Amino acid sequence: MKQRLQFFGAAPKIMKAVSALNKAVDECGLEVSLLHLIKLRASQINGCSYCVEMHSREARRDGETEQRLYLVSAWKESPLFSERERAAFAWTEAVTKIADSGVPDDLYAKTLEHFSEEELVKLSVAIGMINSWNRLCIPFQAIHPMPAAKAA
Repeated sequence: MKQRLQFFGAAPKIMKAVSALNKAVDECGLEVSLLHLIKLRASQINGCSYCVEMHSREARRDGETEQRLYLVSAWKESPLFSERERAAFAWTEAVTKIADSGVPDDLYAKTLEHFSEEELVKLSVAIGMINSWNRLCIPFQAIHPMPAAKAA
């Protein structure tokens, strides 16, 4: 696969604004580990291999375990995630797949058991941010910052 275009070079002014929002999300006060997990989950849903690889790597760098990273896609069946993390995963899935069924009232209420209103806004913006990155990386075929696997 060949990268279609370098979006930072093609539209530097708007990408500067995107990067500023990304920095604000990363510094919003939510746990870094939680941000890594929701970025990974949204990227899995969207099929963004660039972001799945990057956020897995960054999470490991920041102390996340391999086992938990492997189980993000099966979080509903895994006992390794806290109730707060589970609420974040459910919210991430609903917001990422919002066209499917919106965000039900019961999910909103359940999520508020684990997040303040302010935190829920921050979480929603973080989910929107990773979805924006996915929507840049997928159509423009962002190239992984690692060498491609050799054919067998």
